[in-house]
Amino acid sequence: MSVVDNAIYAGGHRMEPESLDQTYDLLRQSGGMGWIGLYRPDDDEIRSVAREFSLHELAVEDAVHAHQRPKLERYGNTLFVVLRPARYVDHEEVVEIDELHVFVGPDFVVTIRHGPAPELKPVRGRLEGQPDLLKMGPEAVLYAIMDQVVDDYQPVLRGLQHDLDEIETEVFGGEIEVSRRVYQLSREVIEFDRACRPLVEVLDALMAGFDKYAVDLELRRLLRDVRDHAVRVAERVDSFRQLLGSMLTVNSALVAQRQNEEMKRLSEASFEQNEQVKRISGWAAIIFAPTLVGTVYGMNFASMPELDWAYGYPFALGLMFVVGLILYAFFKIRGWL
Repeated sequence: MSVVDNAIYAGGHRMEPESLDQTYDLLRQSGGMGWIGLYRPDDDEIRSVAREFSLHELAVEDAVHAHQRPKLERYGNTLFVVLRPARYVDHEEVVEIDELHVFVGPDFVVTIRHGPAPELKPVRGRLEGQPDLLKMGPEAVLYAIMDQVVDDYQPVLRGLQHDLDEIETEVFGGEIEVSRRVYQLSREVIEFDRACRPLVEVLDALMAGFDKYAVDLELRRLLRDVRDHAVRVAERVDSFRQLLGSMLTVNSALVAQRQNEEMKRLSEASFEQNEQVKRISGWAAIIFAPTLVGTVYGMNFASMPELDWAYGYPFALGLMFVVGLILYAFFKIRGWL
């Protein structure tokens, strides 16, 4: 079976049954508190525990299908709590959200994990090292689990903060792929926000029942402390979302600025090219005029006008010079030269 830990606590001390059936029998006899930890159980295993502890059908259905948002529901004298623990995978720079279901009854706690996080073995060890806290019953176990979930959010915050610092450097460094990374991190932050923010509502609902269910005063203080930490986590995540939005705006402005500068550079290059073309065209026209005159007088025809004229040669040179001078003056006035 998928039972990762199975124990009964009586007077703050641990007893280890050999099977779930023995756990059920000892609970009926000893009057202690049972804590059964399941990891990715199949439907039959969940329903077996549900039959023994008379868990509500709707809560069992949620536990079977998983993919629930963080919430707290009361079914008679049984609490059903859904938590979304998170962990930061450093080598992939992603936030992975897992799911934990907790059934809390008068004399039992059943935890159903659908992912690696959180690791509940340290939670058991910490509680077993504090018999006075463990004597407070199943509510103390629920507190310890929620405290561990909130504590595990801290490495996630540090990982996200590190990613934000890197992205900020890339934005002002002009990295091309930074927009994609901003959108990817925004998605991670949104998913993390969906996991941690409803936890504040869950703790508020627990605190609302302090008086009605006569919760121990020390346990009330501990749960308020967990709520304070959860609120701070939610505030940090909210600041991350705002910062990512600002980064996206700044990056868009910088990209637009770089595009404008590139367009300006291309426009200046095009203008300079046009000026060069004008100069080349102007000098080509000036050179073309005397070339045309020289070409005409270079034809080998016997009956050409002015061919035998004594001033024909200086006239041709003068004509070439005058036409070239006129063209030069025209292009100079037009700003082509």
